[in-house]
Amino acid sequence: MKADIVTIFPDFFRGPLDYGITRRAAELGLVEIRIHDLREFTHDRHRTVDDRPFGGGEGMVLKPEPIFDCLERMHLASREQRFSGAVKEGVIVLSAQGQRFTQKIASELAALDRIVLICGRYEGVDERVSEFLSDRELSIGDYVLSGGELGAAVIMEAVTRLLPGAVGNEASTRQESFTAHMDAGETEGPDSTCGSGGLLDYPHYTRPADFRGMTVPEVLVNGNHQEIRRWRREQALKKTLKNRPDLMEDVELSEEDKKILDRIRTEGIDLRR
Repeated sequence: MKADIVTIFPDFFRGPLDYGITRRAAELGLVEIRIHDLREFTHDRHRTVDDRPFGGGEGMVLKPEPIFDCLERMHLASREQRFSGAVKEGVIVLSAQGQRFTQKIASELAALDRIVLICGRYEGVDERVSEFLSDRELSIGDYVLSGGELGAAVIMEAVTRLLPGAVGNEASTRQESFTAHMDAGETEGPDSTCGSGGLLDYPHYTRPADFRGMTVPEVLVNGNHQEIRRWRREQALKKTLKNRPDLMEDVELSEEDKKILDRIRTEGIDLRR
């Protein structure tokens, strides 16, 4: 995969992308990340990238000219070709007004051959960039940042780790929180694991089994994989109900799941723990 990040702060990415999965993937040749300084595509002595918006208002907005010039030099396929699926490329604007970034979107982006991330700044980006140049707007959460650089780093981390070979144990990426389903034709994992199925992940414990009087649940050390699987599923359901009940709307529940939920509700199991 090729990834291009357009920003007015190119040095910002010297840190976030030089560690962990993204660095490993780059060294393995799985991803090529290029940073483009938007100021290099300006045509005035002050290298101006922003201006006041028409109609008035507080703050400044990124101008369309340098962004269009930058992407035109990338020789991307046309917007129509991208929308039709004729090419596997995507152009994304990072914006507080964008669609919320999810694991599902990360999977969609990981299937592309090339993505371009345009980092918004100030009060945003001239709307013509979103309307005529980009394919979608994305936000990493319902809050406001000073710019899209942090969001671009988050998206690159989430997307890169889904590329085949980026993570040592690829099965782990299919069992994590927010992962809705396994790939077509894939069988279930080991008896002791429990796929997310769109829920939050189940709790994890490691050695020592008794730490300052805090003990690991007995079910995890008894060696019964079926009991471990059931316990993990129950804990995932409880954690999701506690922290992200909204996720339950899109989860496909088995009959066993429904029985667990009924028991949680009828017995009044404490969801605060």
